[in-house]
Amino acid sequence: MQLFSLSVVAFIFVLGILVFVHEFGHYAVAKLFKVRVEVFSLGFGKRLFGFKRGDTDYRISLLPLGGYVKMAGENPMEARTGDPGEFMSHPRWQRFLVAIAGPAMNIILAFVVLAVLYTFHHEYFAFAKAPVDVVFVTPNSPAQKAGLQVGDRIASVQGIDNPTWEQFLIRVSINPGQQVPIKVLRGDKTVDLTLVPEISGKDHEGDAGLDPPGVVGMIEPGLPADKAHIQSGDVLVSVNGKPIHSVDDLLGALQEAKGNPVQLTILRDRKNLTLAIPGELVGSPDSTEKKYRIGVSMEQVEKLPFTVAVQTSYEECKSNSLLIFELLGKLIQHKNSIQQMSGPIGIMRYSGQAARMGMPSLLKFMALISLNLAIFNLLPIPILDGGLMLMLLVEAVMRRDIKQEVKERVYQAAFVFLVLFAAVVIFNDVAKTLPGWSHLK
Repeated sequence: MQLFSLSVVAFIFVLGILVFVHEFGHYAVAKLFKVRVEVFSLGFGKRLFGFKRGDTDYRISLLPLGGYVKMAGENPMEARTGDPGEFMSHPRWQRFLVAIAGPAMNIILAFVVLAVLYTFHHEYFAFAKAPVDVVFVTPNSPAQKAGLQVGDRIASVQGIDNPTWEQFLIRVSINPGQQVPIKVLRGDKTVDLTLVPEISGKDHEGDAGLDPPGVVGMIEPGLPADKAHIQSGDVLVSVNGKPIHSVDDLLGALQEAKGNPVQLTILRDRKNLTLAIPGELVGSPDSTEKKYRIGVSMEQVEKLPFTVAVQTSYEECKSNSLLIFELLGKLIQHKNSIQQMSGPIGIMRYSGQAARMGMPSLLKFMALISLNLAIFNLLPIPILDGGLMLMLLVEAVMRRDIKQEVKERVYQAAFVFLVLFAAVVIFNDVAKTLPGWSHLK
């Protein structure tokens, strides 16, 4: 129950900020051009409470799944009165800026949140930035069927040279059941292979059966790993001859050894090194409970200089935005399942997971959802901001307004489409949440 409550609070926090910023973008530009704003609402449906100032009713409404700004004369199905404060009384370029302001604010929010966050706290798993060295290959997996072997390094995936594990896993994830060309360094030779990830999990993502290894991130000064000159970026391969699939495998072996040296094999510069290293009975940064440890962490935490944080934020926003467009394209081409999309229930679940990991994770998740919201609203579907922008561009080219009857039919069809789309996404959310339903497509 406590976890559910945390998910609800995190969901309201994330969605509340995103919706407010989005709608404030529309509101601010509308006010700039002296468009009369009648309602600024967080939520839909029945008005719960609020206040009125000037022409605008600022309100909180019953359904906390979005929000809206209602401008005078905005609805194309309303008759025009010629009032200069009406939305339709303003030139097209002003209406275009009002429409694009909402998505633009969500993009700006994502960029600013990440830039500020990374200035104080840039955290990631060390494997994400590491080269794709193959340490484990699951038997009968797509990786094994493709011919990948332990000791290989993936030098290219879908045209991305020298990919990191993060880049590789993303390409695998978004291409379930599809051919993914890769180039592999095997000794001094380059081998061309084709990987076909299998459909896996409730979200129907691709899985190659090629898990990232434990890559060393931070090393605690003065502990055995530091004394043995283990370096950030080293790959933990095995302990006492047994593969290390997680930190728990290493910790378990250290507890069994009770301070006696263990044989730790690491991979450095594509060469295996074996070290005899004892555990030391100490607490950890996260707990005062003493365990035998060598002082390595699989995570990297750092503060970035402001200019580097800004550049990193820009690169992440750019790559995530391109990835969202690619996923939408694959969805339209029926190459991906709609189950890879999440609605309110899915967002609430992921919000709770991020919140349990801490505020930095929640803020990073919020930035990603902000980009998703911006791009979704830019789609050229009437009722959405992108649809209005497209109509304004068409009218600008035609140098006249689209007929009222045509607009009405288009908006009615778009409304039905969005309702059906929302119903399918929410159904998928429920199907992924309830046990035994995740096989539905």
